[in-house]
Amino acid sequence: MAELDQQALHSEMTAWRRDLHAHPEFGFEERRTAAFVAEKLRAFGLEVAEGVGGTGVVGTLTRGSGNRAIALRADMDALRIAEQGKQAWRSQTPGTMHACGHDGHTSMLLGAAKLLANEGGFDGTVRFIFQPAEEWGRGALAMLDDGLLERFPFEEIFGLHNMPGLPIGHFETRSGPVMSAEDNFEIVLKGLGGHAARPHAGQETLVAACALVVNLQTIVSRRLSPADVGVVSVTELITDGTRNALPGLARILGDCRNFRSEVSAAIEKEMRRIAEGTAQAYNVAAEITYTREFVPLINDAALVDEAFAAARMVLANNGVHVAAEPMTASEDFARFLDHVPGCFVFMGNGDTAPLHNPAYDFDDEGLLHGARFHAAVVRRRLALGS
Repeated sequence: MAELDQQALHSEMTAWRRDLHAHPEFGFEERRTAAFVAEKLRAFGLEVAEGVGGTGVVGTLTRGSGNRAIALRADMDALRIAEQGKQAWRSQTPGTMHACGHDGHTSMLLGAAKLLANEGGFDGTVRFIFQPAEEWGRGALAMLDDGLLERFPFEEIFGLHNMPGLPIGHFETRSGPVMSAEDNFEIVLKGLGGHAARPHAGQETLVAACALVVNLQTIVSRRLSPADVGVVSVTELITDGTRNALPGLARILGDCRNFRSEVSAAIEKEMRRIAEGTAQAYNVAAEITYTREFVPLINDAALVDEAFAAARMVLANNGVHVAAEPMTASEDFARFLDHVPGCFVFMGNGDTAPLHNPAYDFDDEGLLHGARFHAAVVRRRLALGS
């Protein structure tokens, strides 16, 4: 099999990435992106299935006679953020942009597919999973519900995410908890609004809502063990009042982060108790909705060791690091880990704007590192002669 020219591959991946960046699509709307991915995979000689879980794509590549299969995953969706960048490849879709680097993730996995299809170096089957709708935690579940594991079986899965602030050519991950669960909540306070000059004549909800926002902060500081990680963040407070009218309805929305189901359950229990008690104290009613959107991402220890070994095959040894602590962001790659062991890693994106920022852009210098890491994982886990 022919060895690919690495610089030519990097140039090609850069062109793919910039094309995808210019044409971002929100979750479950990634029709152009999915068609782009499927066309490239077929050109590389892979078997391709489209429409998996809505707009997901799965490419399959088999070499040799090995009966083992592993999966590599990239996410394809963009965010509802208006881009502030001025680069030639900036978003052409108003109000939507690749502010999390999924254009880079997709391009790196395409690069790995082309590299492995041309060079081989493994014995078995690789599933290249291009997932929709990661940002709102529905894409992995949609693919699983559409029979991903039954139609395209695999024994383990690997994924990666770019990380601004970590230098290009650097890599980090850790065993065990890596990223947190995300729970969402909405608390609706209902009373009786009225004239701002006569608060005693009604049951206004704004003061109750303000008290409740403060009271919710005691869940982590006073109700959870200091040994447990938990975050309770109120992100919205919405009322139906106006300048001279007191509100009769207030909505409090936010999210919670944790790494254990027991902590999630404790946060919900305390939130309900505090919301109902505060509402009673202010003579209003409370309705609480609590949902679990993302589960914790827990890396398999043995596969973390394999990922470190693969990273050292393609990166300088001083660029491979053990992450000091888990982070309280969330990632629905975790849904796959409910079914098979896996490992999720972070690769440097250099000195760029933060993720989910309107000035963010993926640094193309990292593309080849990601493609080569994916390929190294495959060659270790499906080693010739094993």
